[in-house]
Amino acid sequence: MRDTISIVMPAYRAEATIVRAVASALAQSHPHWELLIISDDQTDYKAVLAHAGIADQRLRFLTTGAIGSGSSAARNVALDVATTPYVAILDADDVLHPEKLERALAVLPEYGIVSTALQVMGADMSPLRQVGAGPDCILDAGSYKFTNFSMDSMLVYDREKADPRFDVELMRLTDIDFLLKLFAVNPQCFHLGAPLHQYVKEPQSVSNRPGASARLITAKAQLLQRLRNGHYPLADPGGLGGMIRFWEISQRAEEAYASRLAANPGLLFEDHLEPRLKAASTSDA
Repeated sequence: MRDTISIVMPAYRAEATIVRAVASALAQSHPHWELLIISDDQTDYKAVLAHAGIADQRLRFLTTGAIGSGSSAARNVALDVATTPYVAILDADDVLHPEKLERALAVLPEYGIVSTALQVMGADMSPLRQVGAGPDCILDAGSYKFTNFSMDSMLVYDREKADPRFDVELMRLTDIDFLLKLFAVNPQCFHLGAPLHQYVKEPQSVSNRPGASARLITAKAQLLQRLRNGHYPLADPGGLGGMIRFWEISQRAEEAYASRLAANPGLLFEDHLEPRLKAASTSDA
């Protein structure tokens, strides 16, 4: 079926959150999907979900055959077996708004990539802030991160236009690496300004666990080097400058974040970064 979509969900120590994530897929207004759940810890997630009363023929259970091989390896397992023309990424601790797939698929055939605004949530599912909320818009690679400045796994994309794989050599920023591979074929992304994806800040996630900031500083430097060296040939080469500028700002913000967080406990990195992006945009005007 042409409008069928594969939802890719890596699962590592996800017993506490996966029921909520899968329930959000089951609640989609668009019914034509398959959910590929890839165990990366040898847990029987089919049994975990069955214990919670969840069983659906659209659920497919896969495994990396390893423990902790990483989300990139797990996602690639799913992408190698998915047969649908479209793919959405959903982490096992995040939540889809019921209309996300329906609204994304309405514009996806034309643009090849669809992003959505985020509702950033605490681990207790309390709302913290929104990112990228506003009117729907078309973004090129240069302006994309100045709108979607928090995460990139909220994407839905047309794999018949571009069908890359995640870089298993990268330990951080694998989502942006993947997006840049999509921008190699697609010059633009359609952004839905409604917050159709809940991004949950789990304390022990790769991006939020203790020491994450130091590791992200290194990862951002690596990404910047790749961008400057022409590692990512974009369909719209003019977008390269904006992408580089965003990551330069983000890297400087990351370097200053630890001291700001010490002075302001609970400060979100998004709240720390956003004023710097606005200042940069104002200086460009």
